[in-house]
Amino acid sequence: MTAETATARRPKMETRALTIAYGPKVAVNAVSLKLPENRVTALIGPSGCGKSTFLRALNRMNDLIPGATQQGEVLLDGDDVTGRALDAVDLRRRVGMVFQKSNPFPKSIFENVAYGLRVAGVKDETLLLDRVVRSLQGAALWDEVKDRLRESALGLSGGQQQRLCIARALAIQPEVLLMDEPASALDPLATAKIEDLIHELKVRYTIAIVTHNMQQAARVSDQTAFFYMGELVEAGATEQIFTNPREPRTEDYVTGKFG
Repeated sequence: MTAETATARRPKMETRALTIAYGPKVAVNAVSLKLPENRVTALIGPSGCGKSTFLRALNRMNDLIPGATQQGEVLLDGDDVTGRALDAVDLRRRVGMVFQKSNPFPKSIFENVAYGLRVAGVKDETLLLDRVVRSLQGAALWDEVKDRLRESALGLSGGQQQRLCIARALAIQPEVLLMDEPASALDPLATAKIEDLIHELKVRYTIAIVTHNMQQAARVSDQTAFFYMGELVEAGATEQIFTNPREPRTEDYVTGKFG
């Protein structure tokens, strides 16, 4: 189904009739959804409904899964990113991703953030330092680690490690940031910091976040899309989805009758 966007802003990304299967099992079925520029879109729904598969399709992470097949279009600034014309590595520089479990490398804090830049061939140490500082500031982590840049990232707390992973994603200056349940393993204080950070980041980035937490979706997003059994049931402004959903299944889910 085609979803209405939460705002009149142009879509930064858009899917058209996107269908993804793992072998014979269809995980996402003909989903058309627009992600408005500089807005946060929350993807909600019960476990196994296809929301994480959909999210991974936005930067072709499903390409890495054996047996995964895909039909339909994924557009970035109006250009289809699923064709051979765009290299997947280049796409992932433009569309960054933060995973559910923080995954810092066994390197220093500095080298974690600089990693993507070094892979991209950046050798200028002054530029690297500038980008690392800006990225840590952007992830609201700089004040906590500025005197520890050469220490191991593995010594950080869980919440700090997750913000470090966000800084690592920001360092390559993406246009879109995908977040797959970025706070699910964190305590309430660390979760609040991640949510505050999302509000700050949407000024510069278009964000899509998968979350099981209804309250979190209501707090951080401008638009919410409800997935069920691989289909997009309903999408619209977050306030409308939570207070006046059009579809009975959406109302049942957001009020806790199932899921």
